[in-house]
Amino acid sequence: MSTADVSGKPLTELVSLRGRRAVVTGGARGLGKAIAARLAEAGADLLIGDLDEEQATAAAKELAERHGVRAIGAAMDVTDAAAVAAAADRAVAELGGLEIWVNNAGIFPAVPLLEMTEETWDQVFAVNARGVFIGAREAARRMSATGPGNDSDGGRGGVIVNIVSTAGFRGSAPGLAAYVGSKHAARGLTRELALELAPLGIRVLGVAPSFVPTEGNLAMAAAAGVNLDEIPPTALMLNSPIGRVGTPDDIARVALFCASDLSAFMTGSTLLADGGDTA
Repeated sequence: MSTADVSGKPLTELVSLRGRRAVVTGGARGLGKAIAARLAEAGADLLIGDLDEEQATAAAKELAERHGVRAIGAAMDVTDAAAVAAAADRAVAELGGLEIWVNNAGIFPAVPLLEMTEETWDQVFAVNARGVFIGAREAARRMSATGPGNDSDGGRGGVIVNIVSTAGFRGSAPGLAAYVGSKHAARGLTRELALELAPLGIRVLGVAPSFVPTEGNLAMAAAAGVNLDEIPPTALMLNSPIGRVGTPDDIARVALFCASDLSAFMTGSTLLADGGDTA
């Protein structure tokens, strides 16, 4: 199954997601909510999965009212295969299908290597790498011709977008060995999944943000003892040519590009959304 040549489509149709159904993991706040908002603005119906079901439901209600799409919130622990499969089934059952899946959920506890326990290491990999694997597998099963929910139409293919990190390209900072390792794994998975899923009409792309101040990022930084109030904003971007800190919407717009037909001839790549920080 090959992806369609969309060269003849006008720009408005290339960016439109009208008629498509998307799942965003960790979508109740921060980067995930910003990504969900741009997908909804482009017309996609949504399932927002998050550990906090109440917050996910509230975010879904807000986006549905703002953009006139169908949106539902669901409890989802990306390390729990049964929970991920249940959310995927719910998207198919209540939204009518699944064409877009964004693996956004992630954690980055900062622990020096000599103090890191196996439990911490395993937890980071469970969310940041195993979670990508489970999400991609369940998405692909439902996007493919043989997947559940696609028996009648033979499957439509789709797009899987993995939120990686600049840490998937280089070392990041002391104390982030597990995070850096897990994000290298997510970037590698993106390449391999693209190869394996291409015959099913499924594209796989990664987006690699640099540090973006979100609720979750700020909370984790505080837990690690980093007082971001004392750090000039430009210092967070190191030597970024852009000269400013990224916003959640900076990343969301790149994710929208990946999910839309604007990127129809792309798969396997991880796009740096870092203000040139890794240039």
